[in-house]
Amino acid sequence: MKNVSFGLDTFGDNAIDLQGNPVSPAQTLRNIIDEAKMADKVGVDIIGIGEHHREEYSVSAPDIVMTAILASTERLKVTSSVTVLSSDDPVRLFERYSTMNALSNGRAEITLGRGSFIESFPLFGFDLQDYEQLFSERLDLFAKILEADSRGQGVTWHGETRSALENQMLYPPTENGIHAWVAVGGSPESVVRAAKYRFPLMLAIIGGAPERFRPYVDLYKRANEQFGQPQKPIGVHSPGLIAATDEEARELALNDWLELQRKIGAERGWAPADAMQFEREIDHGSLYIGSPETVAKKIAKTISVLDLDRFTLKYASGQTPHEYLLKSIELYGTEVIPLVKDILTKQA
Repeated sequence: MKNVSFGLDTFGDNAIDLQGNPVSPAQTLRNIIDEAKMADKVGVDIIGIGEHHREEYSVSAPDIVMTAILASTERLKVTSSVTVLSSDDPVRLFERYSTMNALSNGRAEITLGRGSFIESFPLFGFDLQDYEQLFSERLDLFAKILEADSRGQGVTWHGETRSALENQMLYPPTENGIHAWVAVGGSPESVVRAAKYRFPLMLAIIGGAPERFRPYVDLYKRANEQFGQPQKPIGVHSPGLIAATDEEARELALNDWLELQRKIGAERGWAPADAMQFEREIDHGSLYIGSPETVAKKIAKTISVLDLDRFTLKYASGQTPHEYLLKSIELYGTEVIPLVKDILTKQA
């Protein structure tokens, strides 16, 4: 069996308490630290912190939340999930993450992406007409920064969306580099671009059968071969919730999932979600909701079908109270991950 890592993701969904009262964004942020401490305690490998700039989510500055997690844990790695690269600056990103890595002895990773929402563009003064060029140039610059850092050299780069760099040293330099992934939602061009720049690939699968993404896995591997470079890790990020029984998990997740799907769906022109769709996604799609045994079997199948090196569970989706999230994390670390490893070992 290959060495698979297991992670968790959260966007800091603003939640309710056990009495149904709204929890403040400030308390939600503090709850994330406790959730990360639980993940560290039960053996989860990594936790990802999302970046959003809208009312449903509390995390707008993932690197600051990540720094607090690193200071509160002993072995847990952290990553962004994702950093919206198009509306950020690669130089400042490197400085922030190289600083986090220095303080944590290399436990900070970064996942780069376009982001699933566009609020950061007007917020930070970017034109959506430059959507493609911004991401392409910033990914190119960040790749050059990482390469220069690995060689102890200055960065030289020229583009149209920010000022040029001429043999510019960046500080602090890293001791062992920054492990960076690129997140892809389903574009073949994005898959090939991740391979071109030698980044590991993180597939965001939030709906439909996971096996439909196998062509992207094969494309990524072919692209690496054609570029004449070693294969890089492949991961998947998908939502889910774990409880003692399948019935309890479904009951806890249904209303939150429906509310989130309907709100975002209304913005994007999706057909209204219903309970039957929820059940289909659990049974045949990309919702990992159920008892530890049910979720473990489904994760193991996805890892096998897509030949994954990492699986991360988005454990918070909607207003689920903190106490249920803590229990889900505990079950993920103490029961689900060992069960998945056992299944994969027996399949090997």
